[in-house]
Amino acid sequence: MGKNEHQEALNEIPVMYLKGVGEHRARLLAKLGVHSVLDLMELFPRTYLNRIVNPTLSQMQVGDLVSFSAEISWVNLKPTSKGKKILNVGVNDGQIGLVCVWFSYPPHLPQIFKPGSTIWISGTLSSFNNSLQINHPEFEILTDSHDEPDFWKSRQLLPVYPLTEGLSQQLMRRFVLNAFSLYVDAIQENLPPFLLEKHQFPPRREALQIMHFSQHIELIHQTRLRFAYEEFFYSQVLWARHRMYHESKEAGITFVNHRKLTTALKNKLSFTLTKAQKRVIREIFADMCSAHQMSRLIQGDVGSGKTIVTLFAMLLAVENGYQAALMAPTEILAEQHYQNFIRMLDGLPVRTVLLKGGNYKGKAELKQEIADGRAQLVLGTHALIQKDVFFHKLGLVAVDEQHRFGVEQRAQLAGKESHPDLIYLSATPIPRSLAMTVYGDLQVSQIDEMPPNRKPVLTYIRSDRKFDTVLRDVERELKQGRQAYFVCPLVEESEKLALLDAQRLYEHLQQKVFKSYRIDLIHGRMPAKDKDAIMRKFKAGETDILVSTTVIEVGVDVANASVMVVEHAERFGLAQLHQLRGRVGRGADQAFCFLIGHQPLSSMARERLSTMSRSTDGFLIAEKDLELRGPGEFFGQEQSGLPQFRFANLVQDQALLVTARQDAFSIIQRDRQLMLPEHEILRNIYMSKYKKKEELILY
Repeated sequence: MGKNEHQEALNEIPVMYLKGVGEHRARLLAKLGVHSVLDLMELFPRTYLNRIVNPTLSQMQVGDLVSFSAEISWVNLKPTSKGKKILNVGVNDGQIGLVCVWFSYPPHLPQIFKPGSTIWISGTLSSFNNSLQINHPEFEILTDSHDEPDFWKSRQLLPVYPLTEGLSQQLMRRFVLNAFSLYVDAIQENLPPFLLEKHQFPPRREALQIMHFSQHIELIHQTRLRFAYEEFFYSQVLWARHRMYHESKEAGITFVNHRKLTTALKNKLSFTLTKAQKRVIREIFADMCSAHQMSRLIQGDVGSGKTIVTLFAMLLAVENGYQAALMAPTEILAEQHYQNFIRMLDGLPVRTVLLKGGNYKGKAELKQEIADGRAQLVLGTHALIQKDVFFHKLGLVAVDEQHRFGVEQRAQLAGKESHPDLIYLSATPIPRSLAMTVYGDLQVSQIDEMPPNRKPVLTYIRSDRKFDTVLRDVERELKQGRQAYFVCPLVEESEKLALLDAQRLYEHLQQKVFKSYRIDLIHGRMPAKDKDAIMRKFKAGETDILVSTTVIEVGVDVANASVMVVEHAERFGLAQLHQLRGRVGRGADQAFCFLIGHQPLSSMARERLSTMSRSTDGFLIAEKDLELRGPGEFFGQEQSGLPQFRFANLVQDQALLVTARQDAFSIIQRDRQLMLPEHEILRNIYMSKYKKKEELILY
């Protein structure tokens, strides 16, 4: 790479000024998140192609996502009965042949493929007529091109970049080469020398060049760790400062365990708490009786008993003269908690109220009760954080299904007058690595044990061809007076995805299969009040079958529902499937879950379904889901606070995350404001990139 005098901040140089880019291509690059020269330098290849043909096909299996170089053997256009032509291109790796197939393609495509040329191919391996095949693969012709810069011609290993329509690999390689040729000397370091030395990381300038230009794949994999560490490290500095802020600046409430209401509740229970529940209650009480403001995440599977643990914590606040609030994501869930609390607290001197959204009779009086302290336990939805809701003396806040609330909403409740103690509840077991990055400031408690009377849901994988036998099994349960869920991935038919949709399944079941049963349809596009009304009918037993999209994933207990049928189960993530299965088996009866798979199944889909049939352990399933699909699946909508890692992988890099966390917490413990001379780089990077995010979440 050549040297240049440019020393501008690379993140401030628009990529459009780079040779060959211009306004139009800058707009295309923006779709990839590339706005500045630095963004381009940090757009790492998603894979690397090897120009050399190696025999590799023999090691690959149908369903695998494969990338390899091969030689083109033949090209064939096969006419169909409708007058179209299917493009077939035969390739081989010297040992085994494979056919690449295009059912639709631009007119010029067949001319590109020349027998004898070397081609790089990437796609999902399938089988047709006992022959290996890839439909619509990604490809690149590797035979020398006249417009290819000399620099790339001589290289065996080539970077493969993310693309958008209008950009080719050749263009991207040219842009990247131009960026480094001009601006390599302006690359600035993001980590201090003592951390680079401690972990034997290359300097940032050298590391960036390795990621784009190295000819050694092992060195590239090793160097990526430097960038993964960097991301982890700064996210953990954020949580370390947050934790220090809580422990030094914000004194919490020091509760005293009077053992009045809590003991009265324990004596009233018709069941014995599990060891896990008792352990978590002890952890919560220890926090609440300390001088610090508690911030604790309670994780536990659907049905593990998080609600009763929360009630004990709320009663500890009440017997100390404080109020306690529980915020749920939906009104029907808030109502469910309210009914459960009223039932469990029957006979105890505790005033419990439910605050809902909208206008209704008696709401003003309820708000007055909350404001003057007569309402001791306050349950509700977002209504609890509205500006006109005032608490008399709020001591504890619990947030149910907390991943449905953004970090800022959590902060609104947490920042109430007296800095109440905080409990976050999650029925989605979250892998340790994800908890450390998304909830890095929280202490974590796990209820990893189910009540002894709970029967595990029996899970069966069924092909769509065996759907009739599943319907017979469902009818057997319906005849015994039980209820069933049918879940589909889409609301209405889509031309792009040939999926059975909820609307058509609802009509099929209603008109042809279960004519004598009461069936309802619920989906995400309905108004909230309609969804609530349908769920209430189902809960009350006025509906036998509920056909649904995943809107039923979180929430309502229907003890009489004993069957869950998931259509196109291969389209769902493991965490989603586990949540859906958790909707049944809430009562004493044996419950069943049928996962309907539609062929062809990818190897990943087969592994997901197999995991579901083998295990009911939510934590094991969560780890597997993170491994297969990545962190995005755990939180449906993207919430502020979920870190967007570009270089780090939460599965492969867990050990690196632990190391980065230890480094960050150790540094912040010694120098919270990062004012020591050796921390100058850290202070500059942190203040420019993370200070705004920190201000959002400090509470």
